[in-house]
Amino acid sequence: MKLPTPTRKIKPRVDETTLMVNEIFYSIQGESSHAGRPCLFVRLTYCNLRCSYCDTEYAFYEGQPRQIDSLLAEIVDHPCPVVEITGGEPLLQPAVFPLMKALCEAGKTVLLETSGSRPLEKVDPRVIKIVDFKCPSSGMAGKNLESNVNCLSPRDEVKFVVGTREDFDWAVAFVEKHRLASRVGWILFSPVWGQLPPLQLTEWLLGEPRLRALPSVRLQLQMHKFIWPPDQRGV
Repeated sequence: MKLPTPTRKIKPRVDETTLMVNEIFYSIQGESSHAGRPCLFVRLTYCNLRCSYCDTEYAFYEGQPRQIDSLLAEIVDHPCPVVEITGGEPLLQPAVFPLMKALCEAGKTVLLETSGSRPLEKVDPRVIKIVDFKCPSSGMAGKNLESNVNCLSPRDEVKFVVGTREDFDWAVAFVEKHRLASRVGWILFSPVWGQLPPLQLTEWLLGEPRLRALPSVRLQLQMHKFIWPPDQRGV
């Protein structure tokens, strides 16, 4: 499968007071153990990966610069108590760390959707990290920073987006190797939209003896793609 390729090269800002923001929208959380909850999403620009199944290529470059104080005020003023910081890859921008800390201080429940390719040490421990370690069919498995598992806690979640049987077996081996069941609250297996039928992944999960004793394992479907058109933005 052909990987998304950049049309221009743009480096993330290194300004700790500014964030490049792709979009902010209020919707239903479609993934993770928080699926179904109303959530305010803050999608940041830029990504260091080019996954074969990426559904947010528009976040590679599109965005507007926002001063962190102004952005923080807008988010805190929104009545929704749950905020997800996503991308792209949000941890490419240094200002995201003080933003997340400030949101925690303001009493928000903060979710961070991030790949396994960026260091997690600087993430505020109150943030719920949802870490998407990349399986082989993504073309980006070589970018996983496996030491990130040492930064995970029982409030965090790990996600595997599965497109093939090789992906599934790789993910199960990763779960075993890093003893994820004793590290995180939830281990999520999600089928690549339009590539792997959910029934097939369900059968693999039910038939895998290494997962049967792990109560934290669950199937994940992208709920928002069933509610709205799969390519619709802002949902």
